[in-house]
Amino acid sequence: MGQCYGKTIPTGNNDEYPTTAAADLPPQTPPPNGTPARSSAANSTWPSPYPAGAATPGGVSPSPARSTPMRFFKKPFPPPSPAKHIRASLRKLGHKRKSPRHGAIPEDAAAVVEDAPPQQQHHHHALDKNFGYNKNFGAKYELGKEVGRGHFGHTCYAKGRKGELKDLPLAVKIISKSKMTTAISIEDVRREVKILKALSGHRHLVRFYDACEDANNVYIIMELCDGGELLDRILSKGGRYTEEEAKLIIVQILSVVAFCHLQGVVHRDLKPENFLFASRSEDADMKLIDFGLSDFIRTDERLNDIVGSAYYVAPEVLHRSYSVEADIWSIGVITYILLCGSRPFWARTESGIFRSVLRAEPNFEDTPWPSVSSHAKDFVKRLLNKDYRKRMTAAQALTHPWLRSESHPIPLDILVYKLVKTYLHATPFKRVALKALSKALSEEELVYLRAQFMLLEPSEDGRVSLENFKKALARNATDAMKASRVPDILHAMAPLAYRKMEFEEFCAAAISTYQLEALEKWEQIASTAFEHFEEEGSRVISVEELARELNVGPTAYSMLRDWLKPNGKLSLLGYTKFLHGLTLRSSNMRHH
Repeated sequence: MGQCYGKTIPTGNNDEYPTTAAADLPPQTPPPNGTPARSSAANSTWPSPYPAGAATPGGVSPSPARSTPMRFFKKPFPPPSPAKHIRASLRKLGHKRKSPRHGAIPEDAAAVVEDAPPQQQHHHHALDKNFGYNKNFGAKYELGKEVGRGHFGHTCYAKGRKGELKDLPLAVKIISKSKMTTAISIEDVRREVKILKALSGHRHLVRFYDACEDANNVYIIMELCDGGELLDRILSKGGRYTEEEAKLIIVQILSVVAFCHLQGVVHRDLKPENFLFASRSEDADMKLIDFGLSDFIRTDERLNDIVGSAYYVAPEVLHRSYSVEADIWSIGVITYILLCGSRPFWARTESGIFRSVLRAEPNFEDTPWPSVSSHAKDFVKRLLNKDYRKRMTAAQALTHPWLRSESHPIPLDILVYKLVKTYLHATPFKRVALKALSKALSEEELVYLRAQFMLLEPSEDGRVSLENFKKALARNATDAMKASRVPDILHAMAPLAYRKMEFEEFCAAAISTYQLEALEKWEQIASTAFEHFEEEGSRVISVEELARELNVGPTAYSMLRDWLKPNGKLSLLGYTKFLHGLTLRSSNMRHH
């Protein structure tokens, strides 16, 4: 699946969601004054630097961009070519769009130069291809046999010649500088190395060792994972895992993705091909690889370039307004495949796949779903919700009843920071409404909130302050968190510097109405919450004041009148709508 050059869209409201109908793909907005927008992803055709099966020498997949084979799926067919242009595929849906540059970048890197502007095609020599990496690759590493080749370069085994890496088996991705034909392609390489280096330290993340360069190539030296791809293990099991086997896989995936998201990194290409096992052992750790499409993202930003792999792409990516929740959708697709052996969204063409992702619902009726546990089905449904606001985060998913266990730790969730920030700036009336909602939560919904509260290490009096939030982030900080400026969110939480928050108020601040709406018992929760609200916080409110609460104008008055009872107080409908807020599409655009 190819990509388009894109921008990031800052939004003051992290609950914003495009109001476009599912089938309506909004056109890419060209940057003003002809300024080319930043491409925030590298081309994904570089060969994988990791052994991944017996199909190629040493069991290495020649390209991480290859489409997932259909060998075990119910509807076998030749997968669509990964070299197809995204723009052409989207046009088949009936929506012509203008690219901010001269054409989309296909996954086939051979076409990049053809699509580049003429001035870039003829002035490659003007590009600065000095990365500032070590120039002594040959002195430090002994290169082994080639195990894969792609348009940008090739992959080799290697081992260290000296120092801590002496005689250690390694994987080296060798990227040809002659293939870096645009400033964007050069920046893509820089970003991949920067992310790999900054994110180091997680058990389920491939370990980065070094980056070198010479006049011809860039060398990325990484941990050698010779246990094969998750995809190959799925195939070896005939396409279906037991629930217990699937849980072991999904817990590892969620753990590393929660880590990435807390650091402000969105992977954007999560699929079974990009998870490798450290060794051939059955209980070997899995490692997340291939950050060629990944990017740093601030907590208040949304991306709009279409990247990833067709079968795993989230609806909001096709809508061109997305954040880290797009990775969660991909995990939902992977979980669905693990449990039943077929894809949730299927078609013979890329445009058909996109249409299915936007419009179709996954099938939970056919075999083996009737025999799958209700918890497992609920888990998948809460990841594959087309409204990204209603999906669980990776940290939340680890507390879901299907996965709940004392054996895996629950990571800190950046969503808590976003929600608490919003709560601190809410009106008193909105806070009362949220406190009533929190009182309606059962112990089931409180498991995640208790875990997050304890990660803040409350003081002896059982309360947390801004200092607790600061220290919790600092305990988890990496260089990636600094690069994506995650700690900036603490500035917006300044009101907490002058007071403390007990668990009850924390629950009110850290719950998401949207996520609760995804629960089957939402109506019961809302009804109970409304009873608390009427007892403790409901009051007469005028249409004009309600509009000010929601930050909308007189045009919304007629709708808001329907939210009020004859006595001037919010009705149950009005209460739930008020919790929701009115979603307005942001027109603010920002260039990187």
